Amino acid sequence: MTDPWWISLIKAFLIINLLLLLFAYMTWVERKVLARMQLRYGPNRVGPFGLLQPIADLIKLIRKESFFPASAVDVLYIAAPVFSSFTALAAFSVIPFGPGWHIWKWNVSGEVANLPIALVVIFALSSLGIYGFIVGGWASDSKYALLGSMRTCAQMVSYEVSLTFAVLGVVLMGQSLSLVDIVQKQASTFWFFGPQFVGLVVFFVAGVAETNRPPFDLPEADTELVAGYHTEYSGMRFGLFQMGEYVNMITLSALAVTLFFGGWYGPWAPLGPLWFLLKLFVILFLFLWLRATLPRLRYDQLMRVGWKVLLPAATINAVVTAALVVAL
Repeated sequence: MTDPWWISLIKAFLIINLLLLLFAYMTWVERKVLARMQLRYGPNRVGPFGLLQPIADLIKLIRKESFFPASAVDVLYIAAPVFSSFTALAAFSVIPFGPGWHIWKWNVSGEVANLPIALVVIFALSSLGIYGFIVGGWASDSKYALLGSMRTCAQMVSYEVSLTFAVLGVVLMGQSLSLVDIVQKQASTFWFFGPQFVGLVVFFVAGVAETNRPPFDLPEADTELVAGYHTEYSGMRFGLFQMGEYVNMITLSALAVTLFFGGWYGPWAPLGPLWFLLKLFVILFLFLWLRATLPRLRYDQLMRVGWKVLLPAATINAVVTAALVVAL
């Protein structure tokens, strides 16, 4: 199904704005969930139930003084947060959220861009996003920001290996790199979270590390590195970095829904995008739950988990899946 360019443009506009709205209110949900689990109130002052807190935070970031070091590399310093947020938003464009619809005389697909190598595109954009973090830390001309950017780069690159190996089994079972084909394959057979359970666990753990979420938040460990790669950022430039990380978490959660939980298909009632959103919120809740309950690992423990546990598990899962596919 190929959409006219103007339909794709409208879908891109709607998806970007819905994604930004989801990002804004997921920050509210996260603070509410953490407060409930830790017996606190959470945001409850700005608007009913604190629902206007994300709007207040946005206004605060926009109005806050945007200082920067006098010796910073101006162009790269300014471009780094923009680049990181752009790659995060662009990655969601290939995520299928519905089966497609026939509206008047046009067929509208359930994704912004249906690419035959959509999975490769997501990992490529994720890899490019790393440059925003490391360039931002380097261009700040601060030893704290540079150390934070080096840690971020090391963690994200290392866990991308496990993340990639974890989805090889899904690619072999789906016989395609197209996310739409993988979802349709699950609809005609079974959801891949069962036969690919090891891959799902590795994917989720590596995804938590890839998005710098607790307990893998060492690149932003304020007790050790002041604030990590964004030490010298303030105002909306700081907000763009935070938006990029949060949107990456949403994108990886949506990718997990697509690869392992049947995408927009549900156990009953073909609700399309509603099933997709329901599964997405469940996985996002797991990210929040982990932050509320798990302690942080030391940096040496973190790397040991990545290379000595996740990578071998992902490799074994991919090899066993390949053998089963060949045997069948």
